[in-house]
Amino acid sequence: MSAPRIPSPATALLQRVSSELGVADDVREFDSQPPHPVPLPSRLATADLAWASVRAVCLMAGIRDMPDPDRISTAYRSDRVLTVDGIAPDVWSAYSGFWRSADGWVRTPGNYPHHAARLLAGLGLGAGAGVDEVRAAILECTTAEALGLITAERGLAVPVRPEDPRLDARSRTTPLLDVSHENTGGSWDAPPASHVGRSPLAGIRVLDLTRVIAGPVCTRTLALLGADVLRVDPPELAEPEWQHLDTGHGKRSALLDVRDERFRELLNAADVVVLGYRPSSLDRLGLSASALTEDHPGLIVAQLSAWGMDEPDRAGFDSLVQAESGISLIESPDGDRPGALPAQALDHSAGYLLAAAVIALLKRRRQEGGSWTVRTSLRRVAAELLGMPRTLEPVSEREFVTGDHSATFDVDGRKLTTAAPVLPGFEFVAPRRWGSDQPRR
Repeated sequence: MSAPRIPSPATALLQRVSSELGVADDVREFDSQPPHPVPLPSRLATADLAWASVRAVCLMAGIRDMPDPDRISTAYRSDRVLTVDGIAPDVWSAYSGFWRSADGWVRTPGNYPHHAARLLAGLGLGAGAGVDEVRAAILECTTAEALGLITAERGLAVPVRPEDPRLDARSRTTPLLDVSHENTGGSWDAPPASHVGRSPLAGIRVLDLTRVIAGPVCTRTLALLGADVLRVDPPELAEPEWQHLDTGHGKRSALLDVRDERFRELLNAADVVVLGYRPSSLDRLGLSASALTEDHPGLIVAQLSAWGMDEPDRAGFDSLVQAESGISLIESPDGDRPGALPAQALDHSAGYLLAAAVIALLKRRRQEGGSWTVRTSLRRVAAELLGMPRTLEPVSEREFVTGDHSATFDVDGRKLTTAAPVLPGFEFVAPRRWGSDQPRR
């Protein structure tokens, strides 16, 4: 009698995702393996995480063709492909990085001007301070002291910590995609047969309240599948142009204060709302998932946060979660300096997994009615990755090459090149200029 076959890490993750989404009986292609591993070399199972996340979207959307591992790698490292009129933008601020402290390491973000300004203010440095001054200021402090100074000015910084296997094991006992259902009544029709397969989300209206990779990747994927996606940003918080162009494909983009009555009209028309801001901020604005589903029966809410609902006040990014969760030390290039995954893999994976969840819950809403909420966090994705098999050294069977895995568009007379979509048989629609649309349906 042969021993039972142990599923691959990617297959095991797909099985978990389908079970949590309540569609395990509808998905029977778990064992389909990529023709070769996704070329994202790291000690952790980044390639398996990426493959499973993209494959989950395909399975939920009924896409039978296998995604291309090379395309997935390019999409996950899209910032290396992006050009505007042939010029690659600077995607990392000089203030974003690892800084040695008196007793360890600190990780800071600085891509948004207000984060850079608060970092400098916390360290007692002027607005024009350079990298060397930041380095010297943090080196004089212990990690705790540096964090205290920066966060006192509402800046963002985290300690670079070793992994905590027991903490991550406890996290993995909780859902990766946490789904809840409220029986609020109502019924919804399936999309017209002519749209199924070609544009499986045609007619679905999505309100996008996200920024910084993970949420925008989710809504970009929904737009790719035919959904009408409107991204709404606060007028007072500008988005780096490159960041929007990298993930804005197929969406409209509007600027609007969510306290404006027009925003309530948008909510009334939405099938899906995707949230990516701090849970506490959303609560103060009356935009928590529970408030939204109470006020709008039948709504599907997909909520992403950096650290999870247990830390609703904390802001964060992929790079910060990698640093604090232990990933940066695992991926150290020399056993001393912190390292990183070969891509913002927590962001991209969270985005694709959340998109897969939205697709599954749209189907369940048609079958069962009611309102649905799904939540995940970058920290929860990190815990999943930390529980997957790892290697002693980064391994890849193939080099990272962009090849023909890019797409070119005209955006207001400028030539934009971005990574191509990962879903077989689908092509991106050009991004629109950030904030260039009216906030209406």
